[in-house]
Amino acid sequence: MVSDTMPSGTVPSQSPHGEFGLIARYFTPPPPGPDAGVALGVGDDCSLLVPAAGRQLVVSVDTSVAGIHYPEDAPADAVGHRALAVSLSDLAAMGARARWCLMALTLAEVDEAWLDGFSRGFRALAEASGTALVGGDVTRGATAIGVTVMGEVAPGAALTRHGGRPGDLVAVTGALGGGGGGLALWQRGERDPSHPLLVRYLRPQPRLAAGEALVGLATAAIDVSDGLLADLGHLLERTGLGASLVPEALPLAEGLIEALGEEEARQAALTGGDDYELLLALPGECIDEARVRLAALGLPLTVIGRLETEPGLRGVEDQWEGGWQHFHGRSSPGESP
Repeated sequence: MVSDTMPSGTVPSQSPHGEFGLIARYFTPPPPGPDAGVALGVGDDCSLLVPAAGRQLVVSVDTSVAGIHYPEDAPADAVGHRALAVSLSDLAAMGARARWCLMALTLAEVDEAWLDGFSRGFRALAEASGTALVGGDVTRGATAIGVTVMGEVAPGAALTRHGGRPGDLVAVTGALGGGGGGLALWQRGERDPSHPLLVRYLRPQPRLAAGEALVGLATAAIDVSDGLLADLGHLLERTGLGASLVPEALPLAEGLIEALGEEEARQAALTGGDDYELLLALPGECIDEARVRLAALGLPLTVIGRLETEPGLRGVEDQWEGGWQHFHGRSSPGESP
């Protein structure tokens, strides 16, 4: 979307179905406002961005592949929303304010109805999160969506995975298991778009405001994308610590037990992935203030364990290997049947 040298497969790039025609129709936003920090956006070889004075730039990239990260028959607007949401969730985990994004879209064929829905879903979340689409690429190939997001944070204020300390409490925002539960229902044929578990799976909400609110309180953070146990493992690896969890304390998503039964529901909360809640380490004296800040956002905070000096995870030892890893062989949180 910023390059005039992008390959266009066999379709003339200036035709309505060529890359520039698609960009002009679906992915060229209105001119950004004066506070957007965009000196030059879509339409040139590069974008020119203006970070706020004295702020650090926070950057993350994610790729969503059809049939791996989301079902190939998922609603197009949900695919657009989800592709941006999973990247914005990384900014949330760093306590960053979202500012800009780039998107590289690879399509097997031009389907205007799908593109219309996809772009509507993407734009709606971009507008809601204050994220300006400032460029990218459209090309031909197996369907995949690469999204790079950029945000800002004050120097030294970013939440990281490595700051936790022994004795810190382990807590999560919102509820768990909705992503894994929604995928399970989709694989069983459920297609009601208003079902709360399908909403959680297909249209996750990145916890951007929560991440910003917890800056200065949380000592470590990560978003729950690969599953609670897998992502806690990433955090523990960076801190060099261990943890004890209380599985009974896990906050379960609405309708999860009714849909899956209690045992499968708790398994979804531990290893299902695709929840995009924030998993945090917080000193005990900060929990009350953290809950007050998140309550103002309508979001609960639940303590589910504690960091400990001794490495390893206690409380759920038999499930420690749960979670998604690419190239590992287990099913992906977003893999369609």
